[in-house]
Formats: sequence, structure tokens, C-alpha cells
Amino acid sequence: MTASPDPKAANQMWGGRFASGPDAIMQAINASIGFDQRLYAQDIAGSRAHAAMLAATGILGDSDAQAIGEGLLTVLSEIETGAFQFKVELEDIHLNVESRLTEIIGDPGKRLHTGRSRNDQVAVDFRLWVRDQCDQAIAGITGLMRAFVAQADVGADWVMPGFTHLQTAQPVTWGHHMLAYVEMLARDRSRFEDARARMNECPLGAAALAGTSFPIDRHMTAKALGFDRPTANSLDSVSDRDFALEFLAASSICAMHLSRFAEELVIWSSAQFRFVRLSDRWTTGSSIMPQKKNPDAAELLRAKLGRILGATVALFTIMKGLALTYSKDMQEDKEQVFDAADSLMLGLAAMTGMVGDMTANREVLEASAASGFSTATDLADWLVKTLNLPFREAHHVTGTLVALAEKKGCDLPDLMISEMTTVHPGITQDVYSVLGVQNSVRSRLSYGGTAPTRVREQVARWQAALG
Repeated sequence: MTASPDPKAANQMWGGRFASGPDAIMQAINASIGFDQRLYAQDIAGSRAHAAMLAATGILGDSDAQAIGEGLLTVLSEIETGAFQFKVELEDIHLNVESRLTEIIGDPGKRLHTGRSRNDQVAVDFRLWVRDQCDQAIAGITGLMRAFVAQADVGADWVMPGFTHLQTAQPVTWGHHMLAYVEMLARDRSRFEDARARMNECPLGAAALAGTSFPIDRHMTAKALGFDRPTANSLDSVSDRDFALEFLAASSICAMHLSRFAEELVIWSSAQFRFVRLSDRWTTGSSIMPQKKNPDAAELLRAKLGRILGATVALFTIMKGLALTYSKDMQEDKEQVFDAADSLMLGLAAMTGMVGDMTANREVLEASAASGFSTATDLADWLVKTLNLPFREAHHVTGTLVALAEKKGCDLPDLMISEMTTVHPGITQDVYSVLGVQNSVRSRLSYGGTAPTRVREQVARWQAALG
């Protein structure tokens, strides 16, 4: 004789379809409340908009809608004050909120789910959350851009080495180098802005996958939640995670830019370079070597890209083989995005602090800029402009002079004119006007160049743009 199933063991939200509760392992793999509780504010906002729409369309009575709206605010308050008890047996944030709502207001709470599914519910919750994160990323990037612009403003005419292959290439200015990251970050910001605009369509009302037979007003709920419009295809509405992928892709590119500057900070703050000094706020000491001042914040920030890029690859991998529409695989989307968003915002905040606090060693920068034959290109350009040599011939003459200076153990400005004329008789004293690093950077007047005049123009442009 088969024992009668214990009705208390079944998930109270499923009714009679499931006679017994899930196995503990199934419950552990199925439940998402451990992480998707972060969506509580978005879930409650979506439910309140849905209830108001149901009342406006006559699907739900005004008294029930009012009770639902007030009850949801009570649930919100309980969560925010820590009084709410999340239950793993209720699987996710949606069922946890709905169950507690029903406990508070009774039967009207059971009417909230009319005309919707968890599929469109999670789609709108997650989209709202990612949209909020785009706004935070945009604000964080803007703050970091201001910090770089401030550094550029102070050091518009400070000379430093510009590198290719991490070898001294040509003199540039500190301000110019700082503004390079402003440009990168501006593109990052625009990617989040573009992604936000694309994701600003409301999936609520798509129901499970086919829409609903109830006379709902999707434009009303879209407007109430700040969306531009409702999504146009119910299948796509519940199966789309492009918005999350775009957020992750934009985060990965932005984190890559942060990682590049973090790498520069690690190099620049070393005893071998001494280009910058990082404040004590962003460094740590050694447990055994008392002289050490380690750029730990920069190193950790450099590593954050790994987590963010890993999340991006993970979600692409999750989504790539899913037939329409919803599959439970998609539950694995949120942890990836949550972690990436946390890492990005932490990285932006830390980098803003480091850039704001760091101090450039101006004397060391200029001395380094003057080493490694950094004005060789200036010499080649002078030969072209003054002696009318073809550039390839000028390149050869300059290379010969570099070899001569290297053999003597000096830099190009230290060669005597008599030595230079042995390589090319047309060289005159005027050549020295282009060989100093200050002269070099002042000459780079092309738009987007490193000349202090151009740097100050760009600083003014960005100051006006950023406010």
C-alpha cells in the first residue's frame, strides 16, 4: 500500500501538480533565492506596476489592487530592514515576495500573478537591475574621467617618455598620457549608454512565452517602469539576455582599460621607474621587507578583469545552445552579472581614488624622457624639412648618428656639430633647436598631438563636457 503523500512537503506555490517536495539535492540546484534576492526592489516595483495596470484595465478590483500595492510596500520595508525571512523552498525572489504578500493581505495576494509568468517577471526584474547598473557604471566612469582630466590639467607641459614595446620612443607630456585614458573611458561610457538605450524595452506582459488572453495594457506598465516601450515579440521577451551580454561586454572592455592603467601604475611606482608615488591609501607593506610599498590595489584591480571577462564568457556559453524560449539554464545568468557588476564598480571606485591621489615625479619623468635617444624622430623630421632629404634617407642618417652617440655613451643633443657633419655635411647648428625634449613636445602641434597647447585645448574641452 502506497502511503499518502504529505501535502505539507509539496511546494505551496505549485498546488496539486506535485504531491511531494523536492529532494534536498534538487532543491539545492534549483533554488536561486541565495543570489536573486538582490532583485527584490525591481521585483516589487514590477509587481506594483503590474497590479496597478490590472486595476486600470478592470482585470483586478480597485480594493484588491490597493491591498496589493500597500502589501508590497510592507514586504519592501521588511526586506530593507532585515526582518524578511527568505525561504529556500520557495526557490526564488518572485515566489518569496508573493508568498509573504499573501500572508500579509490574504486572498488578494493570490491575484497578483494574473496575466503574467515568472518568465516575464524575471525578465523585467533582471532588465531593470542591469539598467540600474548601467547608470551606476556611467556615473562611475564619469568620475574617473574627471580624475584623469584633473591630472592632465596639472601636468599639461610635464615631459615624460612615450613608449612603444615598453621602449622609450618619443617624448610626450603627462597631460597627453592622462587624456589617452579619458578617451578610452569616454568610449566605455558611450557603450553603456548605447546598451542602456537598447535594453530599455519592457518584457512584462509576455507571460510564459505567448502573451496572455487577459486585456492587459503593456504600454502602461512599460511607462510606469521607465521603459521606452514594451517588447514587440513575446518569445524574444522571455528568452533574450542580450542586455546582460552587452552589459558584460561593455564591462569587460572598460575593465581592460582599467587593467592597462593599473599595469602602468605597477611599473611606474617601482624603484626602477619612480615615475609616480601612490598614497598610503592604495598601497600595503611587506610582512618581512620593511622598505616595501606594494601597489596592491592596482594589482588587484588588474586581476578584476579576469573575473569580469570570465563572467562574459560564461554567459555567452550558457546562452549559445538554448532553443527558444526559456530554459532553466538561464537561471545561471544572474550570478555572473552580479559578480561582474560588483567587480567593475569596485574597480572604478578604486581607480578614481588612485588617480586622484597619485603624485607624478616630474624631474624623473623628464630625465627619463631625455634618455634612450627619444628625439631621434625629431632629428629625422628636421633633416626632411631643412635639408629636403627623403624620409628614408633621413631615417638612415639619424640611425647612424644614434649609433655614433651610443658608441660615445651620450645622447643625441650631446654630439658635437663636427661629429654630425661627418655623417651628413648639410647639418647645421640649427639642429639643436629640435633635439631637446621640451622642444620636441612643443613641436607636436597636429590635432590630437602632445604639445602642451593642444593638451590644454583638450583639457578645456573635457572640462566643459564633464561639468
